[in-house]
This record gives sequence, C-alpha cells and structure tokens, in this order.
Amino acid sequence: MPEKTFNVDDVAEYLHIAAREIERLAREGEIPCARRGSRLEFRRREVDAWASRRIMNFSGGDLTSYHRVSSARNHDLNKSHAIIPEMMRVDYVDAAMTSKTQPSVIRDMVALAGRTGLLVYPEDLLESLVKREGLGSTAMTGGFAILHPQHHEPYMFEDSFIALGRTVQPVPFSSPDGQRTSIFFLLCCQDDRTHLHLLARICMMCLQTSLIMDLQLAADAQEMMNCMIATEEQIIRGL
Repeated sequence: MPEKTFNVDDVAEYLHIAAREIERLAREGEIPCARRGSRLEFRRREVDAWASRRIMNFSGGDLTSYHRVSSARNHDLNKSHAIIPEMMRVDYVDAAMTSKTQPSVIRDMVALAGRTGLLVYPEDLLESLVKREGLGSTAMTGGFAILHPQHHEPYMFEDSFIALGRTVQPVPFSSPDGQRTSIFFLLCCQDDRTHLHLLARICMMCLQTSLIMDLQLAADAQEMMNCMIATEEQIIRGL
C-alpha cells in the first residue's frame, strides 16, 4: 500500500499549525518534505516522527497551546476529557523494575505492556522502540522518559494504552541533562493523532507539575496511579 502523503494544507490541519508556518518550516528545512515542481509533499510517517520530537522540545507556552487545540478521532481526547482513567489501570504500572541498562528498560517495558492484554505483537513493539531510541533518546530533563514506537501501527495493539514503570535504581538513558532516569512512560497508540495529543498531555503533566517527584516517592503502583489521575485533573483545571 502506498505511503500516505500530505500537502501543505493537510499538514497544517493535521498538526494545528498555520499553513504559512508550515511553508516557513519547509523553506528553512526544519520539517521533512519533498518538492514536486511548485508543490510541497510531506510523507505522513516523517511528519509524525517530526511532530513527536517537536512536542518533546516544546517550552511551557507552546506545549499548552498545542495541547489545547489537539484532538483525536478514536478516543475522546478533547482538552477537558480525562485520558488517564481511560488508558491506564494499576495493572499497567510497575513500581519496582530491576532494569539496569537502556536495553533492559525497553525489554521490561514491553513485558509490562504485555500484561495489559492489549499488546498483540510484542516483538514488533520491541523492534520499533529500539529504532525510535536510535533516532535520539526519549529521556527528558527531570528524570523521566516517554518511550513510544517509531511508527504507530494499529495492528500491534487492540486499543491504545499507557504503561508506567519505575526502576529501583536510576538508569543511564541519555537524558539531555546527563542525569539518570527512573520514571518510564510507554505510549502505545493505534493512530498518530491520538499519540500526538497524548504525548502533549503527558509532557504537560511532567513538566508543569510535581508529578515526577510524586511518582518517585510513591509507595506502590496504586499510589503511582493515583498520582497520575490527580495530576491530570490538575492540568485539566488549568486549561
């Protein structure tokens, strides 16, 4: 099946960015595209990968703005809807992972995803996560990482979900600040629009609240789950 392509207006609508800004980003080589005569053409997979990296690099105002306007088709992901209770359960949380290296973290997070009952192809997920980390670590300043597949293929999962792991000891994960990482989110989404909105919300929760510290101090998986729900409610109230 041919890969889906976008024109400028398609990308602008998909990413909630003005068409003029998309043209500027293309002109300056900041967004991947190809020129077909006078027309710009964007490959969907390249756009999705670029958008994921962009969201993870957003500052506070840009992140809030993107989250406010992003939406999804398959799940109710409007700004006032709580995602965490819909996509997480306490069974999807491991409060005492014994992983000590980046590869073992990825393997253990795939095993945790398998416990959800929603993961259909664990080997494909593992391969995709490794490829995504190969493009640049998903670790962020502050002791957490947001793992996600390189591409979002609906066949891999029965439904979208979030898994959360905490390592017993912080792990070297190539964080931008050089510090070790102990909190690991895994976002498994059946479509890219859901992924982009969910990524924005998790980033907001981690960067604009005390969530990471709360998760590090939580007594067990249930308390970690409670922290997630309470923090999302805090973010929603502020929108």
